[in-house]
Amino acid sequence: MSLRERLKQSQPESGGVKPEEKELFQYLKKQMQEYQDLKAKMHQELIQRIDLSSLFKLERDKAREEIRKILEALLNEKKVPLNRAEEKKLLQEVEDETFGLGPLEPLLADSTVSDILVNNAKQVFVERFGKLELTDIVFRDEAHLRQIIERIVSRVGRRIDESMPMVDARLPDGSRVNAIIPPLALNGSSLSIRRFRKDPLKIRDLVQLETINEEMAKILELIVKARFNIIISGGTGSGKTTLLNVLSGFIPNTERILTIEDAAELQLQQRHVVRLETRPENVEGKGEYKQRDLVRNALRMRPDRIIVGEVRGAEALDMLQAMNTGHDGSLTTIHANSPRDAIYRLETMILMAESNMVEWAINRQIASAINVIVQISRMSDGVRRMISLSEITGMEGNVISMQEIVVFKRKGLTTDHRIIGEFKFTGIRPRFLDQLKTSGLLEGVHLPSFEEVIRR
Repeated sequence: MSLRERLKQSQPESGGVKPEEKELFQYLKKQMQEYQDLKAKMHQELIQRIDLSSLFKLERDKAREEIRKILEALLNEKKVPLNRAEEKKLLQEVEDETFGLGPLEPLLADSTVSDILVNNAKQVFVERFGKLELTDIVFRDEAHLRQIIERIVSRVGRRIDESMPMVDARLPDGSRVNAIIPPLALNGSSLSIRRFRKDPLKIRDLVQLETINEEMAKILELIVKARFNIIISGGTGSGKTTLLNVLSGFIPNTERILTIEDAAELQLQQRHVVRLETRPENVEGKGEYKQRDLVRNALRMRPDRIIVGEVRGAEALDMLQAMNTGHDGSLTTIHANSPRDAIYRLETMILMAESNMVEWAINRQIASAINVIVQISRMSDGVRRMISLSEITGMEGNVISMQEIVVFKRKGLTTDHRIIGEFKFTGIRPRFLDQLKTSGLLEGVHLPSFEEVIRR
């Protein structure tokens, strides 16, 4: 058990510590606070002694060496009673405060951490392998946490204050950041970081992670190369953006790709990519550019494919119109619990565009624009899996018709609570099969479970 957890149990209201142990825990708590105060004091004196503007011009290793020399001199001057291990730890943490994100740096360096969730200055959770766990990371106080948040958002030209108390941003490695501060956050500032790997996942990685199997991987590759318009649907944290990033890897290098995002996080590897990002309004309430503005402008930029990170508002109408006017092969994600819910959400978003379109016209736009909906879900064992591959087949009256091609069938649980299951074809012959055949994409492709469906 970490010191942080033991200290939490030592609170009188928890009843988790015997009376004779409380004095020890109060002492440990005091020691932790003194250490935090020492670190803050060292950092403050460091800033007073050095010229940060000239320091940042140096190479990172040389800058860190300069920092270490000054800090060691400060520790000697103050005669701080620290052993070598404590001194090394203090030096590292002050460097992190100067160059990085302070207490969060060890978590950012941990490749097993997929989410960092700061509930307040004294409580930080992480997600590892699909499971949440409490860490012993703490900030000095609310002001310290706010300082880190402001450092993140200022790097991407955004701001956060009482007039704009929530913001989306990103880290240099593409990790997604959301921050919300008082008065909206009642228990202190909150920070959420969705980590992105330095080396983007490939399709083989998704197979190893059991998100899909080899056959599903090949089918997804075929529908991307055949220039079908694809929506990836799923809940929060289900892996939509990761799957979108992987599928985009099947787009040929010869095509011009435009990406449109609220906070740029896609990691496309093609050579011909133009990345567009929204911008919030400035302090004067002007200069805001929404996704809808960028989608409209993208049509004037001669794109072969348009990738919208996530549709969540009125831009849905412009995206569908782009898909219906020659921009086949577009991809996007949407928050929804099922393929049918994804269609309902698209209908709602189009109504948000104040288009005055009637229901049958909206449905016709969706039916003619979208070809395939891929549903992904984070399951109880923490594994993110594709659970459905559905095809939109047209209209039946005023209702959009859809058929499920592939489903994930659960069979049970292992002793360590891992879900056992398999991807099954429903037996329905997809309408897009003819397009795959005429395009020549099926030549030489071996899909054992799909061959019976293909022969029908």
